[in-house]
Amino acid sequence: MASGLHALPRPVAVVVGAGGVVGAAHVGVGYALEERGFRPDMIIGTSVGALNGAIAAAHPDRAAPWLDHVWTQLRRREVYPLGHMTSRGSVFTDRGLRRLIARAELPARIEELTVPFTAVAMDLDTGAAVYLDHGDLESALLASAAIPGMLPPVDRAGRTLVDGGVIAYVPVLAALRAGAASVVVVSSGPESSPPRPAGPRRSAGAIAGRAGMLLLRHQIERDLHEVARRIPTVVLPTGIDAWPAPWDFGHSQRLISTASRTAGRFLDGLRIGGPGLYRVDGPSATPTGPGATSTSSSASSVLEAGL
Repeated sequence: MASGLHALPRPVAVVVGAGGVVGAAHVGVGYALEERGFRPDMIIGTSVGALNGAIAAAHPDRAAPWLDHVWTQLRRREVYPLGHMTSRGSVFTDRGLRRLIARAELPARIEELTVPFTAVAMDLDTGAAVYLDHGDLESALLASAAIPGMLPPVDRAGRTLVDGGVIAYVPVLAALRAGAASVVVVSSGPESSPPRPAGPRRSAGAIAGRAGMLLLRHQIERDLHEVARRIPTVVLPTGIDAWPAPWDFGHSQRLISTASRTAGRFLDGLRIGGPGLYRVDGPSATPTGPGATSTSSSASSVLEAGL
């Protein structure tokens, strides 16, 4: 087996998943990648991962410090400004996201980004994944992050688009479609390690949360295994064992620091031996709800055979 990310066959796609406020963990993983001299050949993102991914594609040599500043300054009112919009079918306006995108020093069009980039959204009429790899960048990012019911859908090229995390929480299939020879997954969802058995759950919310997490996990695992059968697929752990409230941006610095340390240890022990799924072997904390992660203190990588 060859050592580290530099052993991955090119082109390498970095796939940045959804995750809401825990998208701050993407920044910590970005630090770990940059410190090891890694630069992707393409970036594909869903939801908050599309926002982070587009900034990384625009500023590939200084993405982590730039995103660090953004995330540690964010507050709920900036991202989710109050303003009921019954005519548009959303609780919040997208003014906050538009301001954030405007401050990110991004080009007007996707093709003008330094690193090739794709944002993933979902067609609200058909339920199909939509891959936005050219054209207007702002509308692509707004569409990919348009949480159904929370943020307004985006009309683009005759389609009504919403958050890509609904159909592709970790859009690794888009990487395969784009011609990647290997994939590095940067995410904060329930894909970093296998789930532990659930304890007793007596409340309706806890039962619904567990069911939602398992449904999401099945989608993610199906897609990861489909891609890993063909090419090396590395899932970077973040060390995040619970999610803050969806509107609570006060934990960003902790999430960044934890993810940087955890992903760094994993990368230092990474060995690549051909197609397969490389990730942390086993959790040490139970997921707490939809999208929560399990963690492991192990820095070793595991090739899951028989995919």
